[in-house]
This record gives sequence, structure tokens and C-alpha cells, in this order.
Amino acid sequence: MKIPAIRLLNQQLLKPLFSTPKEVVSWMGAMQAQDAGMVKWAVGIRTKAGTLPMVEQALQRGEILRTHVMRPTWHLVAAEDIRWMLKLSAPHVKAANDSYAKGRDLEITEELYKRSHNLLEKILCGGKSLTKQEITDQFLQAGIQVDVHRMNRFVARAELEGIVCSGEAKGSKHTYALLEERVPPVPELTKDEALARLGRNYFRSHTPATLQDFIWWSGLSTTEARQAIYLLGASLTAETWNGQTWYLHEDSRTSMKTAASSLHLLPSYDEYLLGYKDRTDVLPKEHYPKAFTNNGLFFPIILSNGEVTGNWSKPAKKGGKHLTHSFFRSETLAEDALLNRGKEAYLQFISSL
Repeated sequence: MKIPAIRLLNQQLLKPLFSTPKEVVSWMGAMQAQDAGMVKWAVGIRTKAGTLPMVEQALQRGEILRTHVMRPTWHLVAAEDIRWMLKLSAPHVKAANDSYAKGRDLEITEELYKRSHNLLEKILCGGKSLTKQEITDQFLQAGIQVDVHRMNRFVARAELEGIVCSGEAKGSKHTYALLEERVPPVPELTKDEALARLGRNYFRSHTPATLQDFIWWSGLSTTEARQAIYLLGASLTAETWNGQTWYLHEDSRTSMKTAASSLHLLPSYDEYLLGYKDRTDVLPKEHYPKAFTNNGLFFPIILSNGEVTGNWSKPAKKGGKHLTHSFFRSETLAEDALLNRGKEAYLQFISSL
């Protein structure tokens, strides 16, 4: 099974099918967005003729949202998916959030969370988008004592309860807005419908992938993940390869007429690596530390024909034109034309404002 080639196609890195950021994020299901700047490139590189203004406008309009969902970290999701995804994953993420709060002795009770929710609804109503600092100031004026850690827990819980989501950015600053005002209502899904949709979104965009990959990406329990696969039925094909069961979705592309060489400069925290528990099919284990750390820090990577072969760094200064790169192995060769094309694609993207 040519795993790298198939993933390049379905992760929309080769011959992308979509013209808008919303279409890309909807196809991917969710895209980890811990680095707010780099995730814009993750969307742009997967979009036909993608530009930075296109991605930022989609965020400003609320077509895609940056919020905490699935695992307790940042993700981009399509607006119409946010409610059912929260309903499915909130119990898991809420437990992690509460555990963190207790571990730091933040002394946040359920009554205090409720009070914070009421205050957020009051200060954000009317279509307002406020930064975390602006919200902090309002909390202090209302007599709720907050520091950075407590404020993070308040807004994270409000995200999980479907009270707030990302608002219109103020310059480079992230803001929060009321979900009910930001996102039009959509029909509710049952849990099985949500599981099937999450499974479909994952396997069609991350094909081929294993059960353990899906559990890692989704944050679901093993039972829930197995149920999602069961519900997908004949739309998934199971293939045994290298001692594991791999799933391919019927909507995925599995072959190309040509096998031209390709090179991509992928951002940090990109789904091509982070979307799978086992990354050895595209990255030898001895090079793991060069691509990511044990505590979850992911670096920008060079992808040569679907294999992770090196690192790159964006310009040191804003407006700079010099990208640096290095390969994991000194003997690694990459066509200068491909490498230069990859660098130019990124530079054009960030300078397209």
C-alpha cells in the first residue's frame, strides 16, 4: 500500500479539490490550530489558489471557527459542524479541563462557572467580539477574581458549553463571541449520527488510517470509535497490510495517473503528521525528535514525495524573504526547483495581504 501517495491526495496536498477555506476545513473534519498563524498556511496550501486574505476572511465571517474541541487543544472547524462536534466531544474535554483546574487549585466551583457564563452572555451580546484581556477586565469589574490560569478555564468551559466561539479578530488578537449569534442554527444530530459523520470526515481526509489513529485524532473512547466505524458500514474498506488493519473511505482518491515528484513546506502542527498516532509510515522513528517533541511541540517540516525529510523556518523578520531549511540526512537530495517552488509558495501566501 502506497500510504504517502494516498495521503497526499486525500489531505489535499496534491491536486486539491476545493476552492474555499470552508470547503477544506469541512473536508478535513477538524485541523489542529495551536499555532494560529501556521494553521492559516495549513488551510491555504490545501486550497486551489489559496491566499492569506481568503483564510482570514473565512475566519472573520465565522465560516470557520478556531476553538477547543475533540482533544483539549485548539482546532479549526466548519461553523455548521461546531455544535454536534461539541456535543460529542465536550464530556471528554471537560473532564481534562476540570482536572487541570483542580491540579492547579484554582478553586472554581460549578456555581462560579455558571456565574461566568451569565457574565459572558451579558458582555458579548449584541454581536460583540472581545479579546481575552477585554473579557478579563469585565470579570474583574464584576468582582470575579481572575488570573491567566483561571481566565483560560472560564473561556474553555464556555467554549465546551457552546456559549462562546471565536469572534472577529482584532489585528492579530484572538477574540470570543457568542456562538448563538455567530453561527446560524442547524438541525441536531443523534449521537450515532455525530459518530458516523466524524468518522466519515476523518477517514475520507486521512485515508488510509487505523482504528488507533482515529482514536488518537478524535479523542473518542475505543468503544465510540468502533461504533463510528461500524456505522460507516460499506463506505469503509478494510485492508490488512504490515500486520495492521487500515481503513479507506469510498470518497477518497487512491490512485494518480502520474507520479510526479512533489515537495511541500508544511506548517507546524500539520494534520499530515499530527492526524495519526503512528507516524512511521511517513517518518522514520529515529527522526521523530526533529519533527516533534515528547511534550507535543510540532515543528514545520519538509515533505518530499509524501515522506518527512527535513525542517524549514519562516523568515526571522516580518516581510523577510529568506526561508532556511535543513534535511534530516546529509545525503538527502531535493531538486532545487521543487525546493524553491515550495519556498515561493509560502512567501506568496504570507505576502498576499
